[in-house]
Amino acid sequence: MKKLWLLFSILFVGLLTITQVSAQKKIRLKINRYLEVRSTSGNVTYRNRQISQLARIGIKLQNVGDSISTGQRSSSMLALDTGIGFIQVAENTKLEIQKLQTTSQGGHVTNLQVTGGQVRLKIRAFTHQDSTLQIETPAGITGVRGTDFGVSVQPTGKTGVATLIGSVATTAQGQRVYVNRGFQTIVIPGEPPSVPTPLRNDTRLDVQVLEERSNQQVRIVAKVDPVNLVMLLNQPLITDRSGNFDITIPMPANRRVAMRVTTPLSKKQDYELIVP
Repeated sequence: MKKLWLLFSILFVGLLTITQVSAQKKIRLKINRYLEVRSTSGNVTYRNRQISQLARIGIKLQNVGDSISTGQRSSSMLALDTGIGFIQVAENTKLEIQKLQTTSQGGHVTNLQVTGGQVRLKIRAFTHQDSTLQIETPAGITGVRGTDFGVSVQPTGKTGVATLIGSVATTAQGQRVYVNRGFQTIVIPGEPPSVPTPLRNDTRLDVQVLEERSNQQVRIVAKVDPVNLVMLLNQPLITDRSGNFDITIPMPANRRVAMRVTTPLSKKQDYELIVP
């Protein structure tokens, strides 16, 4: 009888332990993940499935489809819920949540999408093997486990990736390249990532042609680093794979053309071109 009672006791303790472990796993899976707005400047919009409103400090992006969009000369800073780092969202940028999950083993999976504009991420090294963070653009996916890097996305989807600290893996068309510290790469939709080149973080605008044309128009031919974004009259320009552009626009009344060049690492330079 004592042996039977001992056997029942062991079985009960075993079942209780299994139940506690299962409960812990369920609790872990139910943790609500989020990105929190820590700062805003200018016109910053928060959207979810129900509402669209001006972003405020403290607002949390928690669900798939929640997004932050910035307008002209506007920006926002987001913090990851785990305290692992921050995301700097530059002007004319949209960042949207694709996945925010906690794995059964306690890892944190963060997948974000940037369809246009520029973001910079400062992320400490992950300590859990299941933790990942990915930035998806129209051209490919960049994954990190701790680094300081930036991503720029042109209207065509052409993406620039630059790494200041650590290393990131950029994947497109089934091919992956590692963009290590002090390197940059471009990814063009439909093509694999280019071979990484030394980081320049260079905002120079090389103007080759600036001339008045007929019908009160001005032609601008110029070149920038191909990973950079170019804003003309507060609108994003399209550059080719080498960073060249050739545009003709209406002549401004004051004959001055405002342009801004931004690197993937958020370095900016404003230019005012005076048409002769």
